[in-house]
Amino acid sequence: MVIFSNNSFSGEIPRNISHCSNLYYLNLVDNHLTGIIIPELGSLYKLEALGLALNNLSGSIPPFIGNLTNLSALSLGGCGLEGEIPDSLVHLRRLRFLHLGFNKLTGRIPSGLYNISSISDFIMGHNRLQGNIPWDIGFTLPKLRFFYLGANDLHGPIPLSLSNASFLEKIYLFSNKFTGQNLKYFNKLPSLQQLFIFDNEMEGDISFVSSLTNCTNLNVLSAEQNLLSGSLPDSIANLSSQLRSLFVAENQIHGNIPWGIQNLIGLTDIAFDDNFLEGPIPSGIGKLSKLRRIFLEGNELTNEIPASLSNLTFLNIVDLSYNKLGGTIPQSLSNCTNLLYLDLSFNDLIGPISLEVFSLSSVLISYNLSHNSFTGSIPQVGSLCNLVELDMSHNKLSGTIPNTLSSCIELGRLHLENNSLEGNIPDALGALKSLEDMDLSQNNLSGPIPTFIGNALYLKNLNLSFNRLQGEVPTQGVFQNESAVSVEGNEYLCGGLALLNLPPCSSTTNSKKKHSSNLLKILIPVLGAGAICLTLTCIYIFLHRRRILRSIRSSMPSLQDMVLRISYADLLKATDGFSETNLLGLGRFGSVYRGIVDDKQLSIAVKVLNLDTLGASKSFLSECNAIKGIRHRNLLKILSACESIDFQGNNFKALVYEFMANGSLDKWLHNDHESNRNLSITQKLDIVIDVASAVKYLHHGTDSIVIHGDLKPSNILLDENMTALVGDFGLAKVVSNMYPTYEGSSSSVAIKGTFGYIPPEYGMTNSMTMQGDVYSFGILVMEMFTNIRPTDDATLKGHSSLQHLVNHALHSHEMNIVDKIIDLHEQNDHKMQINIKNCLNSVLEIGVACSMELPKDRMTMTDVVIEFDKIRKAYLAE
Repeated sequence: MVIFSNNSFSGEIPRNISHCSNLYYLNLVDNHLTGIIIPELGSLYKLEALGLALNNLSGSIPPFIGNLTNLSALSLGGCGLEGEIPDSLVHLRRLRFLHLGFNKLTGRIPSGLYNISSISDFIMGHNRLQGNIPWDIGFTLPKLRFFYLGANDLHGPIPLSLSNASFLEKIYLFSNKFTGQNLKYFNKLPSLQQLFIFDNEMEGDISFVSSLTNCTNLNVLSAEQNLLSGSLPDSIANLSSQLRSLFVAENQIHGNIPWGIQNLIGLTDIAFDDNFLEGPIPSGIGKLSKLRRIFLEGNELTNEIPASLSNLTFLNIVDLSYNKLGGTIPQSLSNCTNLLYLDLSFNDLIGPISLEVFSLSSVLISYNLSHNSFTGSIPQVGSLCNLVELDMSHNKLSGTIPNTLSSCIELGRLHLENNSLEGNIPDALGALKSLEDMDLSQNNLSGPIPTFIGNALYLKNLNLSFNRLQGEVPTQGVFQNESAVSVEGNEYLCGGLALLNLPPCSSTTNSKKKHSSNLLKILIPVLGAGAICLTLTCIYIFLHRRRILRSIRSSMPSLQDMVLRISYADLLKATDGFSETNLLGLGRFGSVYRGIVDDKQLSIAVKVLNLDTLGASKSFLSECNAIKGIRHRNLLKILSACESIDFQGNNFKALVYEFMANGSLDKWLHNDHESNRNLSITQKLDIVIDVASAVKYLHHGTDSIVIHGDLKPSNILLDENMTALVGDFGLAKVVSNMYPTYEGSSSSVAIKGTFGYIPPEYGMTNSMTMQGDVYSFGILVMEMFTNIRPTDDATLKGHSSLQHLVNHALHSHEMNIVDKIIDLHEQNDHKMQINIKNCLNSVLEIGVACSMELPKDRMTMTDVVIEFDKIRKAYLAE
């Protein structure tokens, strides 16, 4: 027996392995192996299990594998293998476990594989396979337990005989072109737990769900994005009490939501969106105490929002937009203290917005009340400290913009357009340092444009048109880009860039501004332009709202979400033909170049993917998917993504980032040739707090948990102000219960990372966790404050890890590490030395606490941010 999984073996499979003629089990899963599957393996005739999954192998599946007739388990998934599946595999008559998924396999699945009656796990998903499923599969594979063909190019009907495989527990047939109406026969599968048939062309009546009432173990039913019609049957109430997720979105379902849904007490997720449902939302939905996500948008639902929603204290996401709901928002909704995303836009809601409703949860990230008929003023509130998006546009709101909005320090998108707001734009909004998009147009706002708007670092879109603003238009910041600013319809504005076509400011002009009659101020020529602006704004709101929703629910990135539109030719020009003089660095999946976009005079960093490297395309998708819908001042922003064909006809993929003037943290920590790059203790504290804040946001600040997976100094970038931004999301994972990952012995996700920063448990499991990021962060902290790389064996001096070295030094009072750091600073100031030593003791204690061997013993990033803030304040107070 040989078990070498989850280690760090690299290079090719050793050819002398053929000498092990008595080998029964060879498990090299999840290492760093490269090259082909060597022919020497073909001589190991006694092999019963061969595991090479989750490596970086190349080439095709060799036919000689079919000669290993004793194999009961063959795992080659996630290796990047290409070509067709060899027919010789049909000779493996003892197979029970077959995993060839997550490769680039093409052609048809050899029909003989469907005749190996011993197979229980048949995993071919995420390839490029074609053909159909044999009609008699349920008879030829009677022991089938896990059937995974999702994400291929398969077609034809789902065979009726599949219902004969009575041991089936999980059926994953999503994202193909399957047709037919045989779903009702799945009632013969008593062990069925998960059925994923979304994104196909299935037809017939949605009433097939009635047949699944016999599947008493069913916990996930995902049938969205098909052609199913009819109405949801009342018998839905008889589905398994274990049902967690019920997804039938984007079909052609009509009728009411059955009242009996209240019996499905195990539900955590409901997705009925984009159908033709009508009538009220059943009040009994408030009995589903485990509900976390409700997607009912894009239907024709009426009546009021049921007050019983307030009973659902675990709710994270509620999307009721694009319906015909009326009445007011139940004040009791404020009981939903875990709410992250609330979208009630495009309904017929009325009345004032109460303080309780506007406060809601302090963890709320997105709040959309646009396109309703709300009246009254915006409540004075400051509890939404994590709010990223606030949209109250296209209502009948009056009064002033409350100063307390300044407490929403994470706010990136503020839309209050098309109301009747008045008064000045509050200077207090200058506290919104993350603001990127602000629309206050079509109100009755007056006074000057506040100076903070021109100083806002991240503001990219600004619409102040059709108000009563006065005075000089700034020329700095966002006002330097005329395409990003709209100030038309403000008669008494002057100055600004010439392209804004405003009159020059003068003393005469200023006098007129002060003494003009109210009549002239009111008679703004808005009738024609206002209609056009209203139409464009509605289109923008619709598209933006759909983009926000899809960023939560889709597993694929939309390149149209990016801010900067840029082509291959633009990037070629910006980087001077990707010249070596512009090369900033090399990574595992590609090269990074500096460039300048001429028309915007914008400095950019361009990451060009090497598509010949296994995992590069997946990294591209992972990075886009991870960053869409999230925004934080300490996360590196992707300005655009380019997916095109170069001038030689080859596929081209690149990511475009903001250029960071001060490069990576790694160069500041370990570049001995630049003595002027020593970081002070204060700078290191600022940087580590920036990084901790970003990771806290990824873990706790969005509707889904984003796990970075590769925290290390080279992935921390520093801007011109030495603000730290976390970048490189190529290995990131968005954790959501909306779609499954395979939980068997070989996960669909290869756990990769950088040696020295990978937590120890990743060698024993295929799951990425928040605690894994915390471990990497702890190593990063200790490296920053000791200047010792976690892979520097010479400096570690016999210690098993950097964590072990620092922990030993702290608790044995051998603080040579701290003394060395102090020597680099105020050597002659004894008081300063004591202050630094106390500070570093506290910092390193956190680093050790974050990198404990057991995940349950590690700190959370929320506590880390709090503790580092205390340390910094104490250090600066001395």
